[in-house]
Amino acid sequence: MAKAGSIRNTNNSPLIGRCFVHPLFDYLLIGGGLSLLVIPVARASMGDRAMMSFSMLPWFILCSNSAHFAASTVRLYAKPGTRSALPFLTMAFPIVTIAILTLCMLFADLAGPYLQAIYLSWSPFHYAAQAYGIAVMYCYRSGCNLTPDNKRLLWWIAVIPFIRVLLQSTDKHFLWWFMPDATAIADAPWALSFGLVAAGLGGLAIVLPWYLYVRVWKTQGKPMPLISLLVVVTNGIWFIVFSHYDAYIWATVFHGIQYLAIATVFHIKDQMARPENKRGPLYHAFAFYAVSLLLGYGLFNCWPQAYMLFGFGPAESVLLVIAVINIHHFIVDAYIWKLKPGDSNRRVVATT
Repeated sequence: MAKAGSIRNTNNSPLIGRCFVHPLFDYLLIGGGLSLLVIPVARASMGDRAMMSFSMLPWFILCSNSAHFAASTVRLYAKPGTRSALPFLTMAFPIVTIAILTLCMLFADLAGPYLQAIYLSWSPFHYAAQAYGIAVMYCYRSGCNLTPDNKRLLWWIAVIPFIRVLLQSTDKHFLWWFMPDATAIADAPWALSFGLVAAGLGGLAIVLPWYLYVRVWKTQGKPMPLISLLVVVTNGIWFIVFSHYDAYIWATVFHGIQYLAIATVFHIKDQMARPENKRGPLYHAFAFYAVSLLLGYGLFNCWPQAYMLFGFGPAESVLLVIAVINIHHFIVDAYIWKLKPGDSNRRVVATT
């Protein structure tokens, strides 16, 4: 039986699945459903590139995306057993990160574009991987253990938006590594073919999740929880329905909200399970977000200023710090969200 004051989990029908907090919370924030409600309203009232012209956008970025990058670091050090299980990641990796960033600063003209390309190429993959991970997690939590074939198909469907971005973008993504001149890429004879393939992938990213849903129900005799379908579809919508730059902003904001929601749930569960805990879930939620927000502000606003004080230019200070923060986040996430037996993540997903 759960401790008094702990997060109450909701056992629902197989279609709804087993939520962490409540179907409204899980589906709107973790599943990405909120974006499907907010984006049409914002675009209807502010036009096609709504977020690009929104005066409050920097605050939204700070409160969602900047805080979410910091949340992975907070989670890294707050998660039970991480320091002993991952000594390099917790102790040496921050020093290595700072050293690599400083080296890139010293040779910004040479190394800077490639650091940017790594970050921009990796971002849509990270979003796709998070959608896949959340989908599998809710399947596991709801008792719908995917067969290897269905799990593999889910993976490929989840990464379609990432592949599409690489094919259609000329701004320091896949093609840039081979043809740094964006004009040359746009004028290349095969550019139209890439565009047609990207358009086809966009359609598949919306249609195939529904095919998988029906396939799982037929082959396994039990449906995936709808939130597993929702999280993959919404990630596809972010990158496919909107223009390139607007898509990145929408994905940035709602991916950050999604990440903060699930990370906060796991953090609260871990803290409430500590024998010495004397605080309630609201305290742990507020503390986790407050620390993430302050750290996010420090990383994105103060860290570039520190490099400027040492004589580096503002452009490279801001752009390369952002790139390194992203890459650090991607690597940390690859380790702290695993569901290995004995890991606290496994306990959080499995317990009521």
